[in-house]
Amino acid sequence: MMKLTLLASLLAAVSAFTNAPLKTAFKSSSSLEAAKYKQALKYVPCISLKDLPKPGKATSGVAGGLAICIAVDKKGAVYALGDKCPPVNQPLSFGKVNDDGTIQDPVLGTKFNLKTGDVVQWCPAGIGKLIGGAFTPVGVPTYPVRQKGGNLEVQVDVNYKFNFEANYWSGVLDAQGKADGNYY
Repeated sequence: MMKLTLLASLLAAVSAFTNAPLKTAFKSSSSLEAAKYKQALKYVPCISLKDLPKPGKATSGVAGGLAICIAVDKKGAVYALGDKCPPVNQPLSFGKVNDDGTIQDPVLGTKFNLKTGDVVQWCPAGIGKLIGGAFTPVGVPTYPVRQKGGNLEVQVDVNYKFNFEANYWSGVLDAQGKADGNYY
């Protein structure tokens, strides 16, 4: 019995350190499948141009209620990605913008392609291998950007947050007041 337990433990440890396939394309138009509100893609202000990070850096912003990572590569190209790093949702905006067209998760080391949001390298070392080995690699959403006036605008589904919250609070203890989400 001891040998069987030891073998099972060894197999579990080895599986945590094996590479997972990186078919990780994450396509998102920031919409939900069973949406109550029709998708409405619009450019909305995210950050002021004066807050745009220097080349090789990233910052965070909010557009349409979504947390957005604004990254600028070494050549000055600007990218907008979801600001939640899988698998544990730490801010991607705290990450490192690399010369190879990726942004690197600050905690687990996962690299995401700046243009597509696809995983380039999943949880490569240390604690990342242990935690990442328990999850399927998944990318982050990307969003089109443009400059308008004094702002950097990001194209998002402005109804995404409404659809996400549509069935969240419902019932007697509805945080918005009535059970149907309306206020008194």
